[in-house]
Amino acid sequence: QVRVEESGGGLVQPGRSLRLSCVASGRIFGRGDMAWYRQAPGKERELVAEIESTGRPTYADSVKGRFFASRDSLPNVIYLQMNNLRPDDTAVYYCGLSYNGDWYWGQGTQVTVSS
Repeated sequence: QVRVEESGGGLVQPGRSLRLSCVASGRIFGRGDMAWYRQAPGKERELVAEIESTGRPTYADSVKGRFFASRDSLPNVIYLQMNNLRPDDTAVYYCGLSYNGDWYWGQGTQVTVSS
């Protein structure tokens, strides 16, 4: 009924940029709040950014000034622009959609920052 899919991950050198995309589709009507999370091996899942249905973003302290979340004009499509990437940004990045009181999550996209 609801599908969430991330894309854009890959291997990148420190200091470079990468942009992730997320598309939520299915039986969805209107715009919902959305979020980006990440999880590194052996670590807890960490909130990276939230973006309300109005487009207002908030960020974790670890990514402020480097990462920027935005919404597309298409409903329930969001992006995460990641700049000045560091090795400790390496993680699986997940996108989520809040709809009718429930959260729906994608399967994640791997981001690896390494020389």
